[in-house]
Amino acid sequence: MRPIRQSVAVTGVSSPIVTDHYIGPFNVGFGVEAAATTTTVTVQHTFDDVFAAGYSPATGVWYDNAGVDASTVGNVDGNYAFPVTAIRINVTANTSGSPVNFTVVQAGRTGD
Repeated sequence: MRPIRQSVAVTGVSSPIVTDHYIGPFNVGFGVEAAATTTTVTVQHTFDDVFAAGYSPATGVWYDNAGVDASTVGNVDGNYAFPVTAIRINVTANTSGSPVNFTVVQAGRTGD
C-alpha cells in the first residue's frame, strides 16, 4: 500500500484510514507529525466492519493505541503487528495552530 496521509487542522479526528486485514503478515507503520510538543494526540483503531451499510466512524467503537495514547508530542511513530480494520488520530489539544499530519504505511504479502 502506498503511504496514506491525513491531516487534522487544529483539533478533532482524522478520517479513518482503512487497512487490508487480509494481508499476511499484517504490518502497519504510522507516524504523527506535530509542530509543537503542546499537541496532544491519540492514535486509535477499530475492529468494526467499516464497509457495512450505514457504518459511521462517529458512532464506531475505537480503541486507543497503548503506545500513542493521549501523548503530548512533537513527532512520534508506532506500528500494528496484528489486524485492525481502520486507524485514525484524535487530536485533543493543539496550541501551535499548525495541522497535525498522520501517515500510515502497510506492508505484507497478498495472495496467501
